[in-house]
Amino acid sequence: MLSPKRTKYRKVQKGNNRGMAQRGSDVSFGDFGMQAISPGRLTARQIEAARMAITRHVKRVGKLWIRIFPDRPVTKKPLEVRMGGGKGGVELWAAVIQPGRVLYEISGVDEKTAREAFRLAGHKLPVDYKFLVRGVVVQ
Repeated sequence: MLSPKRTKYRKVQKGNNRGMAQRGSDVSFGDFGMQAISPGRLTARQIEAARMAITRHVKRVGKLWIRIFPDRPVTKKPLEVRMGGGKGGVELWAAVIQPGRVLYEISGVDEKTAREAFRLAGHKLPVDYKFLVRGVVVQ
């Protein structure tokens, strides 16, 4: 499971998730990409589940790049605890996703295989996505 080795602060504020992705919106490493078209928060488990779905479909052929990292701690208070008493402990790590962010890239496989692999991975993720081809600009 992905998580930071160390962080400056243990807990962070929720923040907001408005606007489009400013960086990481192009296919940089592979031939095909999976780009988020809706905002959301992907947990480390979801990122790993999608990675496994892609890897299983392509039968470990080609190379896969994970372009996101769960760097934000998500806290949760224990069940049946009264309000107050401070913020809960860190429950999981998540990546905040904005529309336009490339989530995964793949190379070494044909387009049909990549499309199907990303479709299977899309079922594991809480954000909508679109398929990208390197060098092809779609308006």
